Order: sequence, then structure tokens, then C-alpha cells
Amino acid sequence: MRLKVLPPTLRKNSRYLTVDIKITSPISKDDLVTIIWDACIRFKGECETSNFYLWVMKFYDLEKTDDYYHYKAIVRCQRGFVEEVRSSLALVNRHEGRKISMTVVGLSGTIKSSQKYI
Repeated sequence: MRLKVLPPTLRKNSRYLTVDIKITSPISKDDLVTIIWDACIRFKGECETSNFYLWVMKFYDLEKTDDYYHYKAIVRCQRGFVEEVRSSLALVNRHEGRKISMTVVGLSGTIKSSQKYI
């Protein structure tokens, strides 16, 4: 038996955050997922973070300078929790002894329109 696709009226409404990441050592997409989840759990707790529906959609490796590595990512979250996710990411300054800076540079309703901030 095939599963039915949910109609658009029953789906969760998502927003896509374009995040600018600067860190002192290289990271992978899996490391970024860990950093984002840890930040949200520390700031809002497990019960509320589970409502965010966080997902790293795309991960871009931009450049390496003498001081830091520069990445950008597109992160999906549920529509009503954008400000909570944004504030959680802004509070991150260290991960496993490495300095990190995360800034949300764009917010959009689709992945395609969020790529203009890359």
C-alpha cells in the first residue's frame, strides 16, 4: 500500500534561514548539525526545541583565511519559531574549544529564494 502525500494545507509551514558561519578550524555538515542542535537545546530546552523542526538543507564551504574558515548554510525551521532559532544561533561563541560566530543573514520562504543570500 502506497503512502499518500499530504496536501499543502496539512503540511508544516517552513522558513529557511541563511546562516553565516566563521570558525577557527574546519567543520563538516555533521558538525554544524551538532552545533545548531546544542545551541537550541541549551537556550530553549529539549521540549521546545523539538517543535522547531530544524534541518540543515545546504552547506557551503566559501573561503579560508589566516584567521578563520568561512561557511554558509541554509537551515529550515518551522514558521512560528524563527526568532527562537535566530536568538539561539546568535548566542553560540564556542564549540569544543573552538571560537565560532554564527549570524543569520537572510530569511525566506523557499530554498531557491534563500540562495540569493549566499
